Amino acid sequence: MAQLDDPFTFKGLNLKNRIVMPPMCQYSVEAQDGTPNDWHFVHYVSRAVGGAGLIIMEMTDVEPDGRISNQDLGLWSDDQIPAYKRIITEVHKYGTKIGIQIAHAGRKAEDASQPVGASDIPVNVLQEESIRGESKLPRALSTQEVKEMVTKFKEAVGRAVQAGFDTIELHGAHGYLIHQFHSPGINNRTDEYGQDLAQFGVEVVQAARSVMPADMPLLMRISAIEYMDGGYQLEHSIEVAKRYKEAGVDIFHVSTGGEAPPGKLKPANHPGYQVPFARAFKQALNVPVIAVGNLNDPLLAEATVANGDADLVAVGRGMLNDPYWALHAIQTVTRKVDPPVQYQRGIYVR
Repeated sequence: MAQLDDPFTFKGLNLKNRIVMPPMCQYSVEAQDGTPNDWHFVHYVSRAVGGAGLIIMEMTDVEPDGRISNQDLGLWSDDQIPAYKRIITEVHKYGTKIGIQIAHAGRKAEDASQPVGASDIPVNVLQEESIRGESKLPRALSTQEVKEMVTKFKEAVGRAVQAGFDTIELHGAHGYLIHQFHSPGINNRTDEYGQDLAQFGVEVVQAARSVMPADMPLLMRISAIEYMDGGYQLEHSIEVAKRYKEAGVDIFHVSTGGEAPPGKLKPANHPGYQVPFARAFKQALNVPVIAVGNLNDPLLAEATVANGDADLVAVGRGMLNDPYWALHAIQTVTRKVDPPVQYQRGIYVR
């Protein structure tokens, strides 16, 4: 029996299937005020119409200078909440649940006059998600500023809860601020946040949990390995993840890299290349995991769930290409699908 279309329940989160739309920056906030606009409304609601079980809104930042670009989303003000509520309300009409990824770009904040980070080590050249070229020299946050940053994460998560999101994801991957702190190759601090590389992330997790309902799952996206020369490997990320789990993370969204230009170790980028890392996290931590990374083939997505490698599959580029990827994938795997009544004439239903 096919499993891609199976419901998934964890705590108070009930999903109609195992398909996740992962966070993908749209760089579309034309007013540069961090507030979602009509583009974001159509973009996310169309994927709910298209059958996704869970949508995770793109990287949404805790302060203006925490954005990759000034065209990114933010949740640093209560004034931003109504625009998120509008999207959430419409997404829910189609039986889809929606979360949001709360983050800070750290040294990868391209439009900040001077980015801040765990240290003053620059990125040099930003990764593929970059929309510009060279990075700026970051300034290391003071110990007091690190503690204030934890509060900013807490306040942004609180606003997300107030807006009505079904789940929260913290961005601890791809070289952004939480990742910068738990990376030995990026964090050269000598204070408590350098002596214990997981400490910042642990405090952010604890702060987030303090303003979340007890039955709301907390997700974290994490890079299982780094690709820069001398970068950390799976053993390190699992040990860090154990600390995050103890602090309150329920589900890990397992990716890789993004911290700096790849060195001798480069991402494979073949279909399913990150699935083994998701499986390793699931086995080591005994928690649900989301696999991501070139899972556009519905049969591969089905196999990832059916073989027990992951509990959920995230399909990013596939959903950029096809807003109805979830419906089409379920149709491919199960030979039956339940589209919105308005589209039943256009989708073959057996």
